[in-house]
Amino acid sequence: MEDVLLSEIQPSQFYISDLKLKNIWGWFNKEDLSNFSPIPVKMLDDELIMTDGHTRAVAAILSGLSKVPLIWQEDDLDWNLYRLCVKECKNRAVYRPGDLIKHHLSVEDYAEMWIA
Repeated sequence: MEDVLLSEIQPSQFYISDLKLKNIWGWFNKEDLSNFSPIPVKMLDDELIMTDGHTRAVAAILSGLSKVPLIWQEDDLDWNLYRLCVKECKNRAVYRPGDLIKHHLSVEDYAEMWIA
């Protein structure tokens, strides 16, 4: 997966948290990704999707990176729920992690609109 660009991965989340992004800037170093946990991905219905790490992906993109460490999602998650989330992402014009740059929310709004 070393050759996979972030722009080739479909998000499964259509919002990111301003606070999470702020916290990432406290440790993120685009020159040294040793602290960067790989972003889990899954091939679902012939499409590579992110299952987590959306905010880290946005931080990487904002830093000028086009690739980050990835890892195959091995946990058995609720894939039907992920299908619904991906469908809603597409309904909201979120097709790649870079699209999330304009879909960030305050802590309060994130808790209400995404986590709830």
